[in-house]
Amino acid sequence: MPSAPYDFSRSVGLVQTKMLRLDLPPEGFRLESGETLPEIQVAYETYGTLAPDRRNVIYICHALSGDAHAAGFHTEEEMRAPRPKPGWWDIMIGPGKPIDTNRFFVVCTNNLGGCKGTTGPSSVDPRTGRPYGSRFPRITVGDMVEVQYRFLKALGIEHLAAVMGGSMGGMQVLEWAIRFPQAMDRCICIASAASLSAQALAFNILGRRIIMSDPDWQGGDYYESGRRPDMGLALARMMAHITYLSPSMMEEKFGRDKRPDVSARRFYTPFQVESYLDHQGTQFIRRFDANSYLHITEAMDAYDLEERFGSLEAAFRNVKARFLVVALTTDWLFPPEQSRELAQALLRAGCDTTYALLEAEQGHDAFLLDFPELSDLIREYLLASPAAAAPPASLPSTDSEFALIRELVPSGARILDLGCGDGTLLAGLTAGTGRPGLGVEINTRRVIETVARGVPVLQLDMDEGLDMLPDGAFDVAVLSRTLQVVRKPADVLREMLRLAKTAIVTFPNFGHWKHRVRLGLLGRMPKSEDLPFEWYNTPNIHLTTLVDFLALCQKEGWRCTQLHCIGRDRLSRALIAMGFRNSGADEVVAVLERA
Repeated sequence: MPSAPYDFSRSVGLVQTKMLRLDLPPEGFRLESGETLPEIQVAYETYGTLAPDRRNVIYICHALSGDAHAAGFHTEEEMRAPRPKPGWWDIMIGPGKPIDTNRFFVVCTNNLGGCKGTTGPSSVDPRTGRPYGSRFPRITVGDMVEVQYRFLKALGIEHLAAVMGGSMGGMQVLEWAIRFPQAMDRCICIASAASLSAQALAFNILGRRIIMSDPDWQGGDYYESGRRPDMGLALARMMAHITYLSPSMMEEKFGRDKRPDVSARRFYTPFQVESYLDHQGTQFIRRFDANSYLHITEAMDAYDLEERFGSLEAAFRNVKARFLVVALTTDWLFPPEQSRELAQALLRAGCDTTYALLEAEQGHDAFLLDFPELSDLIREYLLASPAAAAPPASLPSTDSEFALIRELVPSGARILDLGCGDGTLLAGLTAGTGRPGLGVEINTRRVIETVARGVPVLQLDMDEGLDMLPDGAFDVAVLSRTLQVVRKPADVLREMLRLAKTAIVTFPNFGHWKHRVRLGLLGRMPKSEDLPFEWYNTPNIHLTTLVDFLALCQKEGWRCTQLHCIGRDRLSRALIAMGFRNSGADEVVAVLERA
């Protein structure tokens, strides 16, 4: 399928990579290794307009092979090309795009150790007048972030609206939050981790060995020889690129398709996937430096927050920024489990945390591609104001259940809303309280809607457990209109009472007189305002009656301290008033506590 024409109306247009030399002390910039760099030049690009108060800045952290050119075009020739190729995250950055340059001043720099203008192994060492080569010192992710911080200070920027990045850029986001906790409002960490897995380490290790095995590497001092380790770098890139795509995407893109024009060289195959990998390797050697690849992958390998702080929770103890952690389902380079660990540690450290697990067919590289759910999530997260800081919101006046829940929740309570839907209830309960609350929702679109209301939310399947959350973390847990759709209702209720002192549960009552009449006289499954689906397409899989619910509570030893029965019509309310609650209640609101 041909790609859509490039939309220049939403582009930042022509941009320029600029250079800034940091003002360093006489002894130079001290690295975490103890070595020093006598001078540091930073290559950077900016998009949008800096606000008078200088607080609308979003800093973009790039991944391993990225650079400062995140959006727009460097030349008019690039713009006029049949298939324009803008900066690496142009799909996200621009007027009206998720990172909206009509609102934000966006900054991206080339990392320390890079090869696109910022000081790295290919730069000239002022002490010798020759490229650093093998003499370039060991660098860390922390060194990169320290340079970024000093660079922004040199621009007169003291505070960031957000710092964000994916892959290795996500590691830098974590480092920003830990080193400079007061420096930003939001952090967005996409497809990343607090340390590399053994598998990811193995790919990096092998990539470096391949480069160093190329005779033209020459120990790192190849810049003046006229020969570069292109074969080694290309092979390292080809191998790494396999990890950026999911197995299903590789199968969909290539399968066992073959090229018609096959080389006669022995052991070179006609398969399209080989041609693709050759292309990736060839393109990479034209824009990247082998020594930079060695240094940056080494810095990634060494990054380990748990080793450094003793635990992830300890690492995040002083974090002040709101956090969005995004995992991709088919990412096997930075698997979702690692993002989940990050979110769990942030929550246990008391941080305002949102976690999203997005379905992505493309694998790790999905965050760089046209990915509507990720785009919408980032847009809403950047624009939403925290509900807890907003003026008190009104719940729908016609919704007696929501109004009753509001009365039952104590003022200032820490609230967990399970199956929070679009966040309406939780936003209404937490607005103006100063407490953010937390939602749990499985549906991606609902998660995005909740984020838009300024409510932190975890994209989780309650039936798989809520172990991300610590015991007693909340005062009140709410399960509104959700009990009947989970696979394991009793387990979910147990989790609620593990996490909170009080559980507020609402459910449609299958024992209502209308349901009995429909089932008894017509022999058909009930259908009503509270159970509006036909039997063959209902999400309700565990319908219960008030009597059955109370029997479960008694069996489990839970105390039902309050029971509110809602009747939708005059007869139902009359039955409730006469004590026939199981017949009169369309809906039940129960307050539970541990015995």
